[in-house]
Amino acid sequence: MTVDQLALLFALLLGAVVSVPVGERLRLPAPVLMTVFGIVLALLEFVPNVDVPPELILPLLLPPLLYAAVRRTSWRQFAANVRPILLLAVALVFVTTFCVAVVAHAIVPGLPLAAAVALGALVAPPDPVAATAVAGKLGLPRRLVSILEGEGLFNDVTAIVLYHVAVAAAVSGTFSPWSAGLDLILSAVVAVAVGLVLGWATNKAMDLLGDPTLQVALTLLVPFAAYVLAEELHGSGVLGVLVTALFLVEYATDADDVTARLAGHTFWDIVDTLVTGVAFGLVGLELHNAVETASGHWGELLGWSAVVVGVVVFVRLAWLLPATWLTKRMHTERDVGEDIPLSWRETVVMWWSGMRGVASVALALAIPLETDSGAGFPARPEIVFMAFGVVLGTLLVQGLTLPWLVGKLGVRGDTGHEKEMERKLAVRAANAAKRRLREIEDVEDLPEELSEQLLRRAFDLGVRISPDMADDERREATRQRAERLKRVRRIEHEMLSAARHEVLTARSEPGADPEVVDRVLRHLDVRSLR
Repeated sequence: MTVDQLALLFALLLGAVVSVPVGERLRLPAPVLMTVFGIVLALLEFVPNVDVPPELILPLLLPPLLYAAVRRTSWRQFAANVRPILLLAVALVFVTTFCVAVVAHAIVPGLPLAAAVALGALVAPPDPVAATAVAGKLGLPRRLVSILEGEGLFNDVTAIVLYHVAVAAAVSGTFSPWSAGLDLILSAVVAVAVGLVLGWATNKAMDLLGDPTLQVALTLLVPFAAYVLAEELHGSGVLGVLVTALFLVEYATDADDVTARLAGHTFWDIVDTLVTGVAFGLVGLELHNAVETASGHWGELLGWSAVVVGVVVFVRLAWLLPATWLTKRMHTERDVGEDIPLSWRETVVMWWSGMRGVASVALALAIPLETDSGAGFPARPEIVFMAFGVVLGTLLVQGLTLPWLVGKLGVRGDTGHEKEMERKLAVRAANAAKRRLREIEDVEDLPEELSEQLLRRAFDLGVRISPDMADDERREATRQRAERLKRVRRIEHEMLSAARHEVLTARSEPGADPEVVDRVLRHLDVRSLR
């Protein structure tokens, strides 16, 4: 990597950090701002063109982004939403690919059907990072965010497999439906097997490592390992990462490992922010490829791109309306936890949240330059331009207008339901603490005063989480205790601050051992979290 390329990477990383607070102030999604930032950089003459091999974009960017997204969900949530995911992720990708392929084959002279299918596959999947990053900041109902997350995580699997089949057909000049179907099934089976084995092995390795720093470092390596290993075995790298991450979320959580959990959350929040920013910055920087492609025939390419964007947007709406209706008809009271849109307004928001992103650009750039016969890949420049047009059109138009649309339709999260769920969990937590106290009292002789104090603390534990679980009298008493506790913690915080300052001062004194000082400081930091 040259110095210019390294400086460009640092500019993107800095932009990723700055775009978060700027986006919150402007009420605009950070990924959209990073795309605009990338476009601005691409238009500046002194900024070098991005020089990342296309075949490395997906393996470098998708695994950490997918892993970070899966950490916010669970396997049970996916299992409960299997019907909406199949209808919206798998089926919609097939339908969109087919419609785009038919239209592109008809309007672009000399575009073979296999190349048109490749174009349809690479523009079919909405970007999971863009959708959840935008939706998560708008206060949408949790069920909508869950559907968008499920759709975004699984549609890449379907689209990338379709893309590889279409590209292989265009390169070789032959296509077998049976062979393609078998490849699709084998790709999924291999990916699931890789994900389960790697998830199990990682879980065992976590227990052996013990140290939170090493455990978090391992979680950074695992997504890349899952992707590369699945791809090497001719499976779906994306699905391999998803299965591995879901396994670890479900089975690699120790309730008492507070330090590792806090460190992991902080670390992956940082990785998510930086990698998301770089990914969407690269989308904007790829503008120069589109400009070079369009040189001399802007009119035709812009027209074709507009038609493809229209097909992508219209097909999503045309599919969502009957699919949502069908999901509602199939939904029963026994389907506990299944998330479905409850009104046409929510369906419209889902429709407008279908932004394309880094996966589409990376797949377009990864199209081979030549076929097996030595001829150039048919209409490759046109496919790259149209893919970029779809990504740019959906990201900027839909991404910038989605907050306005959500506000206009009045689609908001059900805070009452969330508070009720929070109250129930607070009651369960307090009752679990009380049960454990009774078990301890059965085997240990606790003074009555200490037992009452601990029982009160168990109740306060739930009330601090959800004050609504207490009656008026207890709520007031709890409030007073909370005020006293707050005062004690404030004073204790100042005491610990003074202790940390003293230890840090000792670090620069002659003869001080920095490692010992840092170890003492770490103990004080952990004590501050309690």
